[in-house]
Amino acid sequence: MSQMKNTAGKRDMEEFLGRQVGAMFSFLASIYGPEKLVLKAGRLDALSGMRSKDLAQQVAALQKIVFEDPTIQPPDKLEAIPAILEECREEIAERMARQAIEQDIEERVSRRMQERHEEYIQDIRREVLMEDGDPETEETRKKLSRLLKLERRSIARSALYYLRPRKLSDIVGQDRAIRALLSKLATPYPQHVILYGPPGVGKTSAARLVLEEARKLSFSPFAKDAPFVEADGATLRWDPREITNPLLGSVHDPIYQGARRDFADLGVPEPKLGLVTEATGGILFIDEIGEMDPILQNKLLKVLEDKRVYFDSSYYDPSDSRVPEYVRRLFEKGAPADFILVGATTRDPEEISPALRSRTAEIFFDPLTPQHIVQIVKGASRRLKAKLTEEAAEVIADHTVEGRKAVVLLADAFAIALHRQGGFPERGFLPIEARDVKDAIGAGRLTPNITTKASDKPEVGKVFGLGVASFLGSILEIEAVAFDATKKGKGSIRMNETAGSMVKDSLFNASAALRKELGIDIADKDVHVNIVGGARVDGPSAGLAITIAIFSAVTGVPVRQDVAVTGEISLKGEVKAIGGVYEKIYGAKQAGMKMILIPKANEVGLEEVRGIQVGFVSTLKEALDFICPSWRESFKDA
Repeated sequence: MSQMKNTAGKRDMEEFLGRQVGAMFSFLASIYGPEKLVLKAGRLDALSGMRSKDLAQQVAALQKIVFEDPTIQPPDKLEAIPAILEECREEIAERMARQAIEQDIEERVSRRMQERHEEYIQDIRREVLMEDGDPETEETRKKLSRLLKLERRSIARSALYYLRPRKLSDIVGQDRAIRALLSKLATPYPQHVILYGPPGVGKTSAARLVLEEARKLSFSPFAKDAPFVEADGATLRWDPREITNPLLGSVHDPIYQGARRDFADLGVPEPKLGLVTEATGGILFIDEIGEMDPILQNKLLKVLEDKRVYFDSSYYDPSDSRVPEYVRRLFEKGAPADFILVGATTRDPEEISPALRSRTAEIFFDPLTPQHIVQIVKGASRRLKAKLTEEAAEVIADHTVEGRKAVVLLADAFAIALHRQGGFPERGFLPIEARDVKDAIGAGRLTPNITTKASDKPEVGKVFGLGVASFLGSILEIEAVAFDATKKGKGSIRMNETAGSMVKDSLFNASAALRKELGIDIADKDVHVNIVGGARVDGPSAGLAITIAIFSAVTGVPVRQDVAVTGEISLKGEVKAIGGVYEKIYGAKQAGMKMILIPKANEVGLEEVRGIQVGFVSTLKEALDFICPSWRESFKDA
């Protein structure tokens, strides 16, 4: 009896859900029209599911149409269907809301364009009536006609417009930085911020999207229409005489600097407002802020403190009754400049003005890993209505660590695949294969990011060190060989000239540490040390790696090739703290290392590291225990 009741209940549930699915199909037909709905279902491989009597097939067809994904499979269990239908209802509601908003915006734009056009015509008529003669000639009319014709032309937006992040969850690999940025901006008391990190990791997008989130909060000081004004510090040009200053604003004097005609006729200087005033109530985002002129940076700091911009001109006469009230107010009270500054840079913090850093919070964006690049291009391919193979995604990840560059490469491969297949497929997404990506890479002459990889086979005289350049860690392949000196006690130690003076100092520290700690005197040896590839190292952090390479070359003890090493070596064999720890950990991961050795002094404040083992060492002997497991067999007293 219980089984019969369960069967009847299941049948009732299927009938109820079937009616819901049918109602949703009817609603979609009212939105798209019956014919368009059938065409769309055919393109998404959902037509057979619509006509099927099987509820699971019907639900899968509904999902394919709503989410425009032909790869969706029917649900395995009846219990999963209510949740699926709820997702479909939410997606349909969101799409309807978006369409309504887009339609409203289009109507407003059209109405505003018509108003502007009428105003423009009125201005032309007014000028004709005010002027004694007609300023227009047949030639200028032709040029105006051509200009208006060009303005009516447009092409599709670039692929990068569609592929850039639209919400914070679209920014991959920067969860920690985004949380920090939200805590600095989406608060009742927002702070000025500098964002550090390599190019193409989402600094600009994160700032823009965090402002959008802040606008939604009741406790945020940013209004719903708070502006986001962008500038590029590398291209901001200004004149020290304040003839022009697009950032802060300037004054056009009536005689020498070309003030507007009505101002020039009156002898009144004309103030020009800058970006800081335009950004009032919102965010002024300056990309590459480290490239700004130092004097302009100092002027900006004064504006940050005063929250106003003040103008001055020897041509301004406060007693002149002909001065417009607008101009009088700007000269006497200044222009508002109450905004939050967000700067972004690819420079190191030490290269940024200390005065600017003291007034801002600092947030670091992490370099992207190959896994992040794969995630980015897969998400971007879905927005292009394309399907990227796993191999193709990995090829892209092998050739760039920049999210922006990866998306550009994807767009190139998309175009190549589109031409190769002669257009979009009748059904489903456009497939992008590894060969399409390789064609794009060949056209751009790109090379793989990582050429040095870890190995499970130990080697003598070869150690992997770590360096940092522009927030990106990289592997230093250090090799050393030792020969018996021609004359006993007259040995020498040499290194390639391109390595830099700091690394050469590490050679002498290494020889002293080996002699003091292990009793190894290299005076009877000719030792040659080389950094493969001619890399130049500016700091002492390669000292430990160089010491281990010399130790291995002199003693013949093999070194693990799946461990990377960083740390300064002292004359006493102590391992001293270094900088750029996170970047170096990233470089070790990129090269496939199983472990990284860093100084014990860097352990304090270091967050949990995932994906690689971390060994903390404070002496040379401790480092040898990790990287040369068999070394103590040769040094019984060590």
